[in-house]
Amino acid sequence: MKQGQIDLRSAARLSVAPMMDWTDRHCRAFHRVMTRQALLYTEMVVAAALVRGGARHLLAFDPAEHPVALQIGGSEPKELAEAARMGANEGYGEVNLNVGCPSDRVKSGCFGAVLMREPERVAEACAEMIAASSVPVTVKCRIGVDDQVPEEVLPDFLTRVRDAGVSQVTIHARKAWLQGLSPKENRDIPPLDYPLVHRMKAEFPDVSISINGGIATLDEAAAHLEGGLDGAMIGRAAYHDPASVLLRADSRIFGAEDPCERAEDAALRMRPYIARHLEAGGRLHDVTRHMLGLFTGRPGARAWRRTLSEGTGRKDAGLELFDAALEHVTLATA
Repeated sequence: MKQGQIDLRSAARLSVAPMMDWTDRHCRAFHRVMTRQALLYTEMVVAAALVRGGARHLLAFDPAEHPVALQIGGSEPKELAEAARMGANEGYGEVNLNVGCPSDRVKSGCFGAVLMREPERVAEACAEMIAASSVPVTVKCRIGVDDQVPEEVLPDFLTRVRDAGVSQVTIHARKAWLQGLSPKENRDIPPLDYPLVHRMKAEFPDVSISINGGIATLDEAAAHLEGGLDGAMIGRAAYHDPASVLLRADSRIFGAEDPCERAEDAALRMRPYIARHLEAGGRLHDVTRHMLGLFTGRPGARAWRRTLSEGTGRKDAGLELFDAALEHVTLATA
């Protein structure tokens, strides 16, 4: 079995959500030093950019990121199938179809959450993707959009994608309001309906179902697992306060050894990665922008954030700035 084809269903017991403009390869490298087990996702990659635009660089990742899944967006089944084939050939362990993002960019392209209105198209796309891909094809969706009744549309949606061959679905337990709410508001204002997602697991026992939306702690994730779901996906909390979510994830959720004891250890383990990135011509900010929340709630956290935020704008910013930022934390906790 190839490294990219490890048991992602087990890894999906805890996953970090795909987040546009956030979960790039540097973010994933950072998260991976804190958890060896949790499933990491790319930010959404548009199928047309890969197939028609030739943007293969969007598929770049380091094998050390495994277990890692590629999320793609689109609405044309043949195009999605080709993108899925490309992702599988690149070494990703899973290809995930985005049917949940309410971004304006997504609506205008007729993909993302708006596809909840076209379950037959989603099912066709899934069938085409499965036929083209050598790795599992999964779906991330909402419980409905706009005036849809989730108790009616979600079971129908799950039936269609299951019958198309999909065996793993992540459900964001909120509606998406495509008219009247911004993408940011869609992450907070529509009420969460966790019980509905749990009922879907009871109704579809043959489908691996993960839950997403509003989950901020490992205890909350574990409660959903203990309640019968197959996985829990954490988004913004894992990004903005990564130490509280990821440092104990392997022991708490997977019963495995945690790779890092402290947030300071995670920072130091990133130092060689940052050095390689700088040597290759990259900028310090590319990596450290994902690390600003590492010491959230800790003495010295503000100075850590300020030093990195203000200093990494310089083209010559290097490891000495990173070390100076870390020293603020170590001195504050000495």
